Amino acid sequence: MATTPKDPEPTIVDQQRDVLERLPFSDTRDFEDAERGLIARLEPGAIRNAAGDVVWDGDTYDFVGGEAPDSVNPSLWRQSTLVARQGLFEVVEGIYQVRGFDLSNVTFVEGDTGVIVIDPLISQETAAAAIALYREHRGDRRVTAVIYTHCHVDHFGGVRGVVDEADVTSGQVPILAPEGFLEHAVAENVYAGPAMGRRAGYMYGAALARGPRGQVGAGLGQTTSTGTVTLIPPTLDITTTGQEEVVDGVRIIFQMAPGSEAPAEMHFYFPEFRALCAAENATHTLHNILTLRGAVVRDPHEWSGYLTEAIDLFAADTDVVFASHHWPTWGNDRVVEFLTAQRDLYGYLHDQTLRMLNQGMVGPEIAEAIELPPALENAWHARGYYGSVSHNVKAIYQRYLGWFDGNPAHLWEHVPVERAKRYVRLAGGIDAIVAAAEEAFAEGDYRWAAEIGNHAVFAEPEHAGAREVLADTYEQLGYGSENGTWRDFYLSGAVELRDGQFGTPTETNAPDVLGQLTPEMLFDAIAIQVNGPRAWDAKLSIDVVLTDADQRYRLWLANGVLTYSARPQKGDPDATITATRRALPALAGGLDAAGLAAAGIEISGDASALGTLTSVLDPGDKNFAIVTP
Repeated sequence: MATTPKDPEPTIVDQQRDVLERLPFSDTRDFEDAERGLIARLEPGAIRNAAGDVVWDGDTYDFVGGEAPDSVNPSLWRQSTLVARQGLFEVVEGIYQVRGFDLSNVTFVEGDTGVIVIDPLISQETAAAAIALYREHRGDRRVTAVIYTHCHVDHFGGVRGVVDEADVTSGQVPILAPEGFLEHAVAENVYAGPAMGRRAGYMYGAALARGPRGQVGAGLGQTTSTGTVTLIPPTLDITTTGQEEVVDGVRIIFQMAPGSEAPAEMHFYFPEFRALCAAENATHTLHNILTLRGAVVRDPHEWSGYLTEAIDLFAADTDVVFASHHWPTWGNDRVVEFLTAQRDLYGYLHDQTLRMLNQGMVGPEIAEAIELPPALENAWHARGYYGSVSHNVKAIYQRYLGWFDGNPAHLWEHVPVERAKRYVRLAGGIDAIVAAAEEAFAEGDYRWAAEIGNHAVFAEPEHAGAREVLADTYEQLGYGSENGTWRDFYLSGAVELRDGQFGTPTETNAPDVLGQLTPEMLFDAIAIQVNGPRAWDAKLSIDVVLTDADQRYRLWLANGVLTYSARPQKGDPDATITATRRALPALAGGLDAAGLAAAGIEISGDASALGTLTSVLDPGDKNFAIVTP
């Protein structure tokens, strides 16, 4: 049975009152924009898969609205109230969005003979529901093209819900994407997939009850859907800024933005509609330079520069800017104001972090010292609902200087458990450090209570008092967080301490994603799993022959590392795998000879070589501990 959440403490209640007084809540333009163009909502708001399981239910957020409860930061409550609004909306005549069906938006652009779909959500089921709502009110138009703005799963995962792959492969329906899309889309969800998936469960509050003391939204959207993730590869790469394509009679001008919010991303402009799609580089929140689930650190300097370029290229002729999340901004003056402030936000964080690190300040010090200028501090779309100033400046520091802050004491620290045991001993024992954490909690110093409570739990994970004070502390920090993902992380930590681990609810390394692994990416994905010490003494070689691509690879396992080459090699391998490129990704599911044979993969030579390789593989743990050792 789940533990009942506790009341917000007076310190948190006072903090919420301060937020109400400090921020411009009288500015209600966002509420007007979020409702503008509403055509219809989905009633009821639940979306189910073929088995009848609910994969998305917007109605579970019906509690969001009105005055903020004391258990939710009023600024986050305001954002969630806006983001929870769902339905089909007209952006301008001919461009429509379905919002509130997933973490992201899907956009429909009407062409001469059908409709272009931009960013078909995470799940096949939510995307299908979105296009069904569109067709109910705009007619049964066929899909004439799909555009992926960038390589994150919430912008391609539902593609099979809007288009049949046969129509794509036949050339009837092109799929446009920025250069490098497929490699990055696949790699992100496979290489570090288990770790990212586990942390994403925290980031989006997957195990939290929805309600004023649980999950209220993630800032960028409410949460992620849990349906079927799919992927159909692009058929047309966008490679250069200024590239123009005419799709179903619609003229589109593209702008490349690699290394911004995603490693492969692009903006694009519709001249006939005077509309700019900013992808995910200009939304109604400060975004992540480094997402809490984990990713490669993004480049805020480049990000800011791309927005400058977008302003120069398109802003003078733009009447509306829309994005892959949130609601559009209308009116040329407001478009320019919005894009300029977003540009300045990322540029300011970058430049000020560099200024301070060059004065010798380290990441946490910069995070405490940095202040946004009033114009950005009071711009609702620049608030830290998804990214935060605090963790973003630490990420910028990491991008330039790495994990080490230059202090020799931090070169060779004890691992968390051993450090925790020493802190407990220093404090005079477990009861003493728990008492100190309880005292800090009572004083409202939750940051200190979390630090010493964490040491107590890592030193003695089963100590009831330590778990209780740390869970209570995380809960209060969650209640006070303006950032939706911080709130989810804190409250998820409290849930696991009180009720036990909830694992990884959603996985993005779906069959469609694995099926797009190139041979090299597949071999890399296997190499990542090799347990080095276990493989120190193992030596073997395996050839992989692709019958439909005239390709041959030699794989070696030696010195605890799996390497490969596509060049001709001398001597015979221990074993040979013969497959088609289409069948080869079955290797990602395991190297069992019978299973590979069932997938149409032939094994010749010494089949025990595969068994040897299998014996040293150490797949990722989808349920690793986070708040306990």
